[in-house]
Parts: sequence; structure tokens; C-alpha cells
Amino acid sequence: MGLPEGRYEFVNGEIVQLPFEDRINAKIALYLLTRLASVFPEDRLSCKDTEIEVRSSKAQMRVPDLMLLSEELAAVLGNGRSTITLDMPSPDLIIEVVSPGSTNEDRDYNLKRSEYAARRVPEYWAINPEENKITVFTLVNGIYKEAVYTGEMVIQSRIEVLRLTAEQVLKRKR
Repeated sequence: MGLPEGRYEFVNGEIVQLPFEDRINAKIALYLLTRLASVFPEDRLSCKDTEIEVRSSKAQMRVPDLMLLSEELAAVLGNGRSTITLDMPSPDLIIEVVSPGSTNEDRDYNLKRSEYAARRVPEYWAINPEENKITVFTLVNGIYKEAVYTGEMVIQSRIEVLRLTAEQVLKRKR
């Protein structure tokens, strides 16, 4: 018997169905994808289609909403299976849009933060439409430095094309 339709992650040795996302989550990811696609070649972009192997007590694989792959990682992945294994380079950027609910917030702000830091992902965004904020985690000496952006604050990112305000990103929810 197959699994029901939906998205899944491998957690604690089991396949766990992820909650269905609000439409706003997809709109935000799509908006940011179009911004990135205006500057980067499509082979460096991933939108909910590539899993990344992590090593934690809670999960072995994550499927981020959006990733900007490094040139080296894009070359290694090629046209094969869309899995970034532990022996591969890390993506340059991971963006997650937080789904409603405290369990999802804990997963996106705490678990994924430590998992992505361990993978040495240079920058990780947690976008929370429910709280109208964007948290940017920048890796400094192996630890994420956190900055929170709201309203007209300009998001400081290593990725120049993403010099946006929090409002520009979050306005998709209206």
C-alpha cells in the first residue's frame, strides 16, 4: 500500500507526512524564486524539489521551500537524483516559509537552524507570514547570527539580489 498524497520527511527513522501549506507560503517562495531566477541560472535554483541530508536526532532529510545552490553543488548534482548528501557541498542559501502552528515554528527556528548550521549553510531564512517577520541566520564561525526584519526594514543578505524589505516579501499574504 502506497503513502497518501502529500509531502514527507524522514524523521527519527520514520517517514512523516508534512502538514499541507497555506497558499501564502507558495506565493512567497514563488516571489523569491522569480527574484533569484532573474539573476541566477535555473540549475542553481531549487524550489521544493531537492532534499538535503542532515544529521540530527530528529531528521535525516529536509525538503526546503527554496534553495540557491553553489556553482560547485549544482555541478555535482547535475541532472541526477535531487538529493544533497552529506559529502556534497552545501547550498549558498536555504529559505523556509514557516507554516502556521507552534510545532512548525519550533521545527523551522530551532531544529532546522541547528541542522543547517551543522551542514555549514552560509545563510538560512525563516519567513513567518503569521508574525509578519523574516529571520535571517548568517553563519559566523560555525554559529548562526540572527537578525529579524519587519515592515520596511531592508533585509541584509549575502545574496545581493535579495536586497528587499520584509514588507516586499510578506505583502503576498494580502
